[in-house]
Amino acid sequence: MEVEGTLSQALGMLAFHFSVSVVLLLLGWTFYYDFTRTRIPTGITQGAKLRLMNLAMSLVLRLALILEKLGICHKYVVWRQIMNGIPLGRDPDLTIQEMLFDAVPVRVYGPRRAAGAEPRRGLVWVHGGMGLFGSPRAYERFCRFIARESDTVVVCIRYPLAPEHPYPAQQLSCYAAVSHFLKNAGGYGVNPQRIVLGGDSSGAAIVAAISQQLVMRTDLPRARSHVLLYPFLQALDFNLPSYQQNHSVPILFKKRVIRLGMLYLTGRNVNVNEITGNAHVPQELRAKYRKWISAELIPEEFRVLAHEPFVPAPFSEDLYQACQRAFEPTFSPLLAEDAVIQHFPETLLLTCEYDIFRDDGLLYKKRLEENGVPVTWHHLKDGFHGICLLTDLGALEFPSTRKGMKSIIQFLQQF
Repeated sequence: MEVEGTLSQALGMLAFHFSVSVVLLLLGWTFYYDFTRTRIPTGITQGAKLRLMNLAMSLVLRLALILEKLGICHKYVVWRQIMNGIPLGRDPDLTIQEMLFDAVPVRVYGPRRAAGAEPRRGLVWVHGGMGLFGSPRAYERFCRFIARESDTVVVCIRYPLAPEHPYPAQQLSCYAAVSHFLKNAGGYGVNPQRIVLGGDSSGAAIVAAISQQLVMRTDLPRARSHVLLYPFLQALDFNLPSYQQNHSVPILFKKRVIRLGMLYLTGRNVNVNEITGNAHVPQELRAKYRKWISAELIPEEFRVLAHEPFVPAPFSEDLYQACQRAFEPTFSPLLAEDAVIQHFPETLLLTCEYDIFRDDGLLYKKRLEENGVPVTWHHLKDGFHGICLLTDLGALEFPSTRKGMKSIIQFLQQF
């Protein structure tokens, strides 16, 4: 018995030391990778905080990958739970309800109202997350803040996520939910003439995509305006100046976004290295869309930093076949025809200097203005992708978080 106890104790100590070694190795690799593969520009206010946040995120991503390799759970389950964060308690200023809009789950944030009050403004929010992550719970603080500060009924759509629900299930669900809200706004205390459609990142792309269909509907009220935060809008050129300048700036890295974006689009992994060289785009498409997507169309002030002439990689027919849907205007809204875009409503466009999607936003601004669409543009000179999602997170907020949110509130209060 004494020998067995000693052996058990020894094995326990061995397991403990092994676990400590694995954790230390994981921490060491995470620190090494972060400091050698990522860049925190000096122009970002509180850059050290962004560095620490990225280190924590990198550690979680690696732990999730280990859990997947061990067969415990899929890495996306971990990522989604971390993004959801800790549930919030009740808000005395808001009523928060789970509903179904044409069978699509939504969460509705309504400022408490006196009996007989006039119908309010409405905002439908399509969250980002590359179609793979995100939820109303992940955007809870963000939506509550807008509802409270602007006296707006906010609807956040819980659309189905890839890869379990292949593209374009996300767009179809959002289109159904938005159509339902436009048709039945009065029943939710909202003026149908004061409905705004908004989204961030890939959610902004979904707003622009479903709007291509909505502007052709004569049986529904028109959306009053769009709010688009650091939008993803095209998958043709991954070497615009902002991609070159910000490819290794947290929290959205060039290779990661291409890998996740292609998984969202195709349901499988594709050759990221070839796509980074635009090998998926045939010459005729490059020539056709150069009038809308080109580094030469970016204002000079955004091209001068670290932008080099780009030579595309050799074209891959196999890659093109795998990525064909990336060239549809519903996936790459910058490719929508002028006849469609000219019907879009007044738009708030927010871009961030240190964001790979910055130039997508600048090109979209140009297209909207050329088609007579009024644009209110806010550019966060020290901003990075996802900065507004840190709203109401206390010490995790950055100075430009509130600047971005203030621009949204001021824009909404016009209508």
